[in-house]
Amino acid sequence: MFNAQLSLKNPAVFLATLGGIGWLPKAPGTWASLITLPLSFFIISLYGPLGLAVFCFIIFFVGVWACSFYSALTKTHDSGDCVIDECLGQSLVILFTPIDPMLYAIAFVYFRFFDIFKPWPTKWFDQNVKGGLGVMLDDVVAAVQASIVMALTIEVLNVF
Repeated sequence: MFNAQLSLKNPAVFLATLGGIGWLPKAPGTWASLITLPLSFFIISLYGPLGLAVFCFIIFFVGVWACSFYSALTKTHDSGDCVIDECLGQSLVILFTPIDPMLYAIAFVYFRFFDIFKPWPTKWFDQNVKGGLGVMLDDVVAAVQASIVMALTIEVLNVF
């Protein structure tokens, strides 16, 4: 069934799907995380870590609104189409990762692992917090988990 509101002309739909990336047929969350890497690098290069932190803060609240709207419109919870949460989660991991292509690649893999497999407590947030807040929070928790593993990885790499 066609829904006229499910259009990229709708700001909430545009933002929730990151301009339609969420509608890609294969791995839209992975694509959203991947395009977030150069975006995060660009922001941190121009404005430093504080600039990326402000970006994450804004994306969180915009994402809660956009995903709440999208979920109500599509009658889904945490639809794979909503990928603004991957943008937030990946940006959060990059916020705590030194600028280095190899480390960015590792941060990408760690975030995708925690976002896809949702080990505890990520799974708890995914299952128990509803609406746009739940969509965004499970990715924040996945980002925290990925950031912890990233910090440990950096420490190990510094030893060698």
